[in-house]
Amino acid sequence: MTQVTFEELLDAGCHFGHLRRKWNPNMAPYIFMERNGIHIIDLYKTQAKIDEAANALRQLARSGKKVLFVATKKQAKDIVAEIVSRVNMPYVTERWPGGMLTNFQTIRKAVRKMVSIDKLIASSQYNNLSKRERLQIEREREKLQKNLGSIADLNRLPSAVFVVDVIKEHIAVAEARKLNIPTYAIVDTNSNPNLIDFPIPANDDASKSIALIVNKMVEAIEEGLNERKNTMKDADMAEAEGDEEMNENAAVEEEEKDEEAKRPRRPRKTVAKKN
Repeated sequence: MTQVTFEELLDAGCHFGHLRRKWNPNMAPYIFMERNGIHIIDLYKTQAKIDEAANALRQLARSGKKVLFVATKKQAKDIVAEIVSRVNMPYVTERWPGGMLTNFQTIRKAVRKMVSIDKLIASSQYNNLSKRERLQIEREREKLQKNLGSIADLNRLPSAVFVVDVIKEHIAVAEARKLNIPTYAIVDTNSNPNLIDFPIPANDDASKSIALIVNKMVEAIEEGLNERKNTMKDADMAEAEGDEEMNENAAVEEEEKDEEAKRPRRPRKTVAKKN
């Protein structure tokens, strides 16, 4: 993964924070200066935090773990859905379903319901239903797909949660913290970075800023997945070579046994017993 440059962060507007009166004092270490009443974020620290978060996500992906992306704000939802789809990671871009993490089993029931509706639609029984019943089922299916379609493959709790806006997604952050799930987030000057395990100080409102940072996270995940694939491939090859060697050794042993069996045996000498 290539390191994000200072110029890329600058061009994306990652340095623009909120008005001074809206700031969170905990963001002081990440603020470079104030200009016209607006806080300017220190991009060198943003750069360092992006690298730190990306390395951690790469290790998670390498271990085969899932990362849940959360971005329900208008300027972020389409960007996140498009970029995250590349690595088949789960994401929430519509309304955050309360209790999605803390009451995960109930959410899984809703996902299973969606799957059962799909089976019903594919069956011959569906054609025997009335037009009104079919319409109700289709509407329910669309609603479930909109809210839960992107997490249909999430069979267990995610190993990490990436959030675009800490304040807007405060429920998601609270649920993750309650379950000790590591959190990654773009943290603006009006947010509290102490709530996040891997905060990335940057503008969380500009679409270019969001796209740049999320893309770097996804690149790191992609790299981790490729490393995992290569490691598994090497392990399979080593196992195959080991099996081949064992088979060769077994064949050699079998041949030696056959040779031993073919060799003529000398008759035993009988010693006459003395009376």
